[in-house]
Amino acid sequence: MKPRFNRTVQGLLVPIVLLVLWEAVVRAGLVNPHLLPAPSQVAVKWWEYLLPTQPFEPEAGSRLAWWLSGDLIHDAFASLYRVLIGFLVGAGLALPLGLLMGANDRVYHFFNPLVQLLRPIPPIAFIPLSILWFGLGNPPAFFLIAIGAFFPVLINTLSGVRNVDSIYLRAARNLGVGRMTLFTRVILPAATPYILTGARIGIGTAFIVVIVAEMIAVNDGLGYRILEAREYMWSDKIIAGMLSIGVLGLAIDLGMTRLNNHLLRWHRGLES
Repeated sequence: MKPRFNRTVQGLLVPIVLLVLWEAVVRAGLVNPHLLPAPSQVAVKWWEYLLPTQPFEPEAGSRLAWWLSGDLIHDAFASLYRVLIGFLVGAGLALPLGLLMGANDRVYHFFNPLVQLLRPIPPIAFIPLSILWFGLGNPPAFFLIAIGAFFPVLINTLSGVRNVDSIYLRAARNLGVGRMTLFTRVILPAATPYILTGARIGIGTAFIVVIVAEMIAVNDGLGYRILEAREYMWSDKIIAGMLSIGVLGLAIDLGMTRLNNHLLRWHRGLES
């Protein structure tokens, strides 16, 4: 317990020092507070962004529903919803294709040139096409996020399957294991760490792409609020939105890390 507490304190030390320096620089008048507001001003704006916009009325619903009616919570849920749908679509397409390409040389040589051609194109470059094809709203956002999640999952799955230690494969074949059993009991478990790493990178990329998509195609979400704040030069709300993105991204990454650690206990020798 104590080592974990010490690590937490060490991890918070640098952000706290930076916040103190930031506050001191702004209060000393070294920068324009309209361009770079102090952390205390950002915190006030973030709290206003979190609070419900209307006073509580019992006949309108429960107090919990009223607390969840703030713009920040609504925008955060809208962004997370788009990330989840886009990631599931992208990963759902990438995972079987990566397994097939890794396990079958014919499939690999058939699809690999196209994959290597499309992989360097950033998802942002697809914005004009996504709007032409899907118009405005959630569909183009789902499309862009799916592209952002697709390639990390595909490449890591492909690498995991093709880099299985040949000793395992020879040992299984010498024992007379069939192709399907070899795939499900040897190749897939050995590739699982790569697949989960690809999923972690993919959902992180999806969260980056959703912010860009929300600045272009939708009228809610954290990306939309940041763009709206720019139009009115609300730099404190811009930074508040950016910090909210950082907190959500950190929470997602910690969740994926915990999930990976739990699913890979056997890989690290923590379970029999």
